[in-house]
Amino acid sequence: MGHSDTPESKKKRGKIMNAKITDLYEAYILGVINRRKFIKQLTLLAGGTAAAYALIPLLENRVARAEMVPVDDSRLFTGTIQYPAATGPVQGYLARLKDDAKRPGVVVIHENRGLNSHIKDVNRRLALEGFLAMAPDALSPLGGTPKDPDQARSMINSLDMTSTINNFTAAVKYLKTHPQTAGKVGVVGFCWGGAMANQVAVKSSDVTAAVPYYGRQPASQDVPKIKASLLLHYAGLDERINAGIPAFESALKKASVDYRIYMYEGANHAFNNDTNAERYHKDAAGLAWKRTVSFLSEKLKE
Repeated sequence: MGHSDTPESKKKRGKIMNAKITDLYEAYILGVINRRKFIKQLTLLAGGTAAAYALIPLLENRVARAEMVPVDDSRLFTGTIQYPAATGPVQGYLARLKDDAKRPGVVVIHENRGLNSHIKDVNRRLALEGFLAMAPDALSPLGGTPKDPDQARSMINSLDMTSTINNFTAAVKYLKTHPQTAGKVGVVGFCWGGAMANQVAVKSSDVTAAVPYYGRQPASQDVPKIKASLLLHYAGLDERINAGIPAFESALKKASVDYRIYMYEGANHAFNNDTNAERYHKDAAGLAWKRTVSFLSEKLKE
């Protein structure tokens, strides 16, 4: 008997094809494959070069759709600033409410794709919560974050980590001494930035609170140097990062560091990134954000 191409079978094949394209796109945006390989494989899945290139804007348009706070939000002042750091002037994206009130500062540290539109949006979200928020561009010493995420990842990998961490601690100092800062400063970091947030907590005595999202943990011997309060977010499916939790938590307890830890079951690494449909977990992201704002308000506004 021949194969019957029913509407149900067509729908099933379509779902399988969409899943394959989704998996491929996830591999690309997470840096598992480069853009050239992504285009090549997408062309095969889509059935031709023209079809593949027609799909790309639909996939990349998730960034614009996910934006929660518009760039031109009338409630906010936003702009690019420079602050002195270990490697020279570093650029940052500053956002605050349009008033003269002094507010706690929060340094927002980006993922391994540099200071992109998503992190700027997160920075604006924090500004609307009543913080003087600033997101440094770690790639400033190399000319700034490029538009190509592959190039950004490659540039991140070439950074000198000691200098980079020092540049972030300088960002904390910049906000702490900013004329519109109330005095206390916190730091929030995501993925690669989560690891950097942990390192800033180790290196800077100016940090009052740190919130690393699924960030690689610092060495146990460095934990006693942490004076800041920590709010640690982890994804239940993030086996690689989670492997470091037991030693970190043991060191935190031994050093009597003030910390809170939350595990978001069923969520993947990068669950807060709403421009990544494959990783974004709405419930986990919403709960973690609520906890983050509450924690920062408690530690920085008291």
